[in-house]
Amino acid sequence: MLKQFFIICSGADTDVLEQCSKGEQNKYAGIGATVFFTAIMAFIASSYALFTVFDTIYPAIFFGLIWGLLIFNLDRFIVSTIKKTGNTINELIQASPRIILAIIIAIVISKPLELKLFEKEINQVLLEQKNEMTLANKNQISEQFTPKIQAVNNEINLLKNEVYRKEAEVNNLYNTYIAEAEGTSGTKLLGKGPVYKEKREKHDALLAELNQLKADNRLKIIAKENDITYLKRNYNLEVGNSQPIINNFDGLMARVNALNHLPWLPSFFIFLLFLAIETSPIIAKLLSPRGAYDLKLEDNETALKTNVIQNGYQRDAILKAEYNINDRIYRDIKQEDDLYNYKRKKARELMQLQADAFYKQQKKIL
Repeated sequence: MLKQFFIICSGADTDVLEQCSKGEQNKYAGIGATVFFTAIMAFIASSYALFTVFDTIYPAIFFGLIWGLLIFNLDRFIVSTIKKTGNTINELIQASPRIILAIIIAIVISKPLELKLFEKEINQVLLEQKNEMTLANKNQISEQFTPKIQAVNNEINLLKNEVYRKEAEVNNLYNTYIAEAEGTSGTKLLGKGPVYKEKREKHDALLAELNQLKADNRLKIIAKENDITYLKRNYNLEVGNSQPIINNFDGLMARVNALNHLPWLPSFFIFLLFLAIETSPIIAKLLSPRGAYDLKLEDNETALKTNVIQNGYQRDAILKAEYNINDRIYRDIKQEDDLYNYKRKKARELMQLQADAFYKQQKKIL
């Protein structure tokens, strides 16, 4: 039962193969088994690749099964269409398109399994790429907010410097009227004279301005600091909104690109393995000697071709004979007077009917 299933997988003509030896049947059963297990590998590889896309198992298995059946059908078609003619060059020319197709299929099958085999190394590469993308993303977003925050900080510094300058002026006036009271400068008269009172009043007025300025600037600084807090909150919000996109940067294309950052030699040998598996049915059929199955199949095809050619020749001969017979018949009929008189009578009746119909139509128009 299993042997018969593998023979069907090989695409061989079971009716012809049943007439061959057991060894010939085993050869095609082995080719069919290779085709079948290649399709199984294609199903596993495509299911994993689609799982990385859909992130759910059931759609991945469903579409993976379709892909496996497609590969199975292609391999079965490739093997079944290679005919053993005994001419090695003709067989290679015949098999070359199939080998190219097998190489393409091997690449498609091997790549998802490479992603699975090197999953840990790929995850490391993706982690490094995500970290770089996170830093680049933060820098890019900060370029939008940093100038604004810096401008607000400059405005706060201007307000603080304004208070510092006013404090310096008040302190200078304080030192001036104190020195006047002590007699160390100014009039150098000890005591609180008129000059002292004038300088004291000027100091007190400026001190009141300083207090008012501090109050006003404090409110302005609080408002500016609130603006900075708002900008920083928006910056963190932008970073938080974009971070999930970076965290989900692990799709199929991202993993393939990450695989390309790894050493190429292991991937190349895995590709060679699948190429050997995929081309093994073709190579096995090319290397195998011409067997009884090939001879019987060629005999059947030759017999059918001969029969088709013979039938076509016979149909052409019959057609030519019919042409000659019909030509002779019509030549003989052409000389008969009875047929001429009969057709003349019918033609006259037809013309009379046409004339009557034309008369009735013209009468209705008038």
